[in-house]
Amino acid sequence: MTFITKKALHRRTFLRGIGATVALPLLDSMVPALSAKPLKPTPRLGFIYIANGVIQKQWIPTATGPNFELPPILKPLEPVRSHINVLSGLSHLQADTFGDGTGDHPRSSAVWLTGVHAYDRSRPDVEVRLATSADQIAAREIGKTTQVPSVELNLDPPTQGACDTNDCFFNNTISWRNPTTPNPAESHPRIVFERLFGDGGSAAQRMARIKRNGSILDSVMQEVSSLDKTLGSGDRAKLTEYLESVREIERRIQSVEAQGMQSIELPERPADIPDAFEEHIKLMYDLQALGFRADITRVFTMIVCRELSPRTYAQIGVPDQHHPTSHHRNDPELIAKKAKIDTYHIELLTYFLQKLQATPDGDGTLLDQSLILYGGGMGDGNLHRHSNLPCLMAGKLGGQFQTGRHLAYPLDTPMSNLLLTILHKAGAQIPKIGDSTSPLEV
Repeated sequence: MTFITKKALHRRTFLRGIGATVALPLLDSMVPALSAKPLKPTPRLGFIYIANGVIQKQWIPTATGPNFELPPILKPLEPVRSHINVLSGLSHLQADTFGDGTGDHPRSSAVWLTGVHAYDRSRPDVEVRLATSADQIAAREIGKTTQVPSVELNLDPPTQGACDTNDCFFNNTISWRNPTTPNPAESHPRIVFERLFGDGGSAAQRMARIKRNGSILDSVMQEVSSLDKTLGSGDRAKLTEYLESVREIERRIQSVEAQGMQSIELPERPADIPDAFEEHIKLMYDLQALGFRADITRVFTMIVCRELSPRTYAQIGVPDQHHPTSHHRNDPELIAKKAKIDTYHIELLTYFLQKLQATPDGDGTLLDQSLILYGGGMGDGNLHRHSNLPCLMAGKLGGQFQTGRHLAYPLDTPMSNLLLTILHKAGAQIPKIGDSTSPLEV
């Protein structure tokens, strides 16, 4: 039995404590029960970047339309198959060299959400300029009323890896606030957590809170208790489950921090980045899912691996560095290893998509209301080609996209056309982005 009232909580309701602010998930009591107007779906966008290209023959489906078989690398997506589109034929030719240096890798990440050519930083006669990236254009439209307009994440810290030119900074973020201002991407879960759920503060203040083992949730429990008395049983259950999810992530972060504190008193960088890659990425995915659920943020970018990443994957039987492995020179053993890395990344993406799919939001799920773009700016990592890029979309963005298909476009269709399409569907009616020529039929 549902308790019916004409009163409703505001969608932007927060619990506030000392040094903490916790947003609430969507509750039934946020929708006036007697209102004739259904709640408009809240759009969310995520942009997830992978580097060093993929093994294209094991990524691109052979059949088009809805009746395609998932190729080997994409097989882990089977549980969410009906919620994805695989796109082929898209290219970012602005990442090619125009006689200004060899930086194919930095140009790949620079172009992915901008569609413009990045110049070699080593040329003093050329001003370093890029363009406002698609995520930031979207954030200005759908993120302007949220607590955090956008979140930028990076699983590879900037100190990880080499660079083949002097424009390495293009590898460290895919988000640009404007043509001359890149957004730094954060790899530290505690900082991301506090940005989403706490008031933040200086690095010294954050470290002091870590040492006290303080809990953000503990500081708002008095307000939770007061709010709980006003809710129906269904909303109380939703609130409890949501706060338990926040608490569980907080415990995981504190556990990692405690391990780091045993050997490092005051590190230069925070000590709570998990040593295990899988633990790190799942923690970041969980944080983002909570950010979406509480409507704290509606836009995020994540770099799973930076271009030229030397990360190794011994946990899946690939102790070799990622970047050298991508230059397989048609060696079957190296091809198999690179495909294994690509498949592992897809397994972890599936973890995130299933979490979104399992989370109710309005009349659907978070995955129904979201659009997650996953891919990179390099197609063939062995040859440094920027054609036929790895590209898949997950989610329907509140019914804006039909899913469950392989969409094959003519080779070298501008990837920027897809960015333009996504922005239009999200409500940002811009005429052009990068080298786009027109929206795509998706």
